[in-house]
Amino acid sequence: MGIQIEFNPDLCLRAFGTEGREREECLPETLKADEVYPFLKKGQRNYWLEGKIPLLETKGESRLSRPLASITILEVTHFAKGREIYTRGLYRVNEVYNPQDKKIHFEGMNEVKE
Repeated sequence: MGIQIEFNPDLCLRAFGTEGREREECLPETLKADEVYPFLKKGQRNYWLEGKIPLLETKGESRLSRPLASITILEVTHFAKGREIYTRGLYRVNEVYNPQDKKIHFEGMNEVKE
C-alpha cells in the first residue's frame, strides 16, 4: 500500500450548480478578477503555489474546457472526511478570459503573454 497523490498543473471544477456536488466543487456563478474563491477536490492533490495556473471546467472523465481564467492558489489543506481524503483551498482570480476569444492563454503551466 502506498500514498496516492495527484499532481495537478491546473484547477478543474464542475459547472456552477452541478447537481450532487458541493458548492466548492463547482465554479462560482460569476468569475471576477481579484476575487478569492474556495475549492474542494476529492483525493490528495498537489498544486503549484508559486505562480499562475489555468482554471478549467471539467465535465468528468478527463473532458476539460479551455482555460477560463488565470488563477493563483493561495492555500491548500488535505483532510480526511470519513474514510476518504480531500483537498480544499483558496484561489485568487488574476484574469478572466473571454470564452469567444480563441487566443491561447496557457501552454501547459506557462501563461502566454503578448
